[in-house]
Amino acid sequence: VQLQASGGGLVQAGDSLRLSCAASGRTFTNWAMAWFRQAPGKGREFVAAVTWNLGTTNYGESTQGRFTVSRDRAESTVYLQMDNLKPDDTAVYYCGASRTGISSNPSAYGYWGQGTQVTVSS
Repeated sequence: VQLQASGGGLVQAGDSLRLSCAASGRTFTNWAMAWFRQAPGKGREFVAAVTWNLGTTNYGESTQGRFTVSRDRAESTVYLQMDNLKPDDTAVYYCGASRTGISSNPSAYGYWGQGTQVTVSS
């Protein structure tokens, strides 16, 4: 399994960004794909997740209502649309893949992309 995250950058507070995670190496039937983030000196925080088959979603408390996770099975890509960004959203964002379903625990995800930096200035 290979995960390739992209789309990060430097934006101002209130702006939007869309992250992409291209997934390859197998079919992902019954898998869940998630986004986590990690700020300097902090642990990996759950952002959002989506199931591959049904598109069921789940969000972390700090991002619900501002971020939207989705997947395009034909393109084998997971997206994270981030709106109304805040300086506290600054972090490296990682996509992860789990064969056991949605979880907010990073240890449930056995595969990770390389991360993409998101920096939000005030």
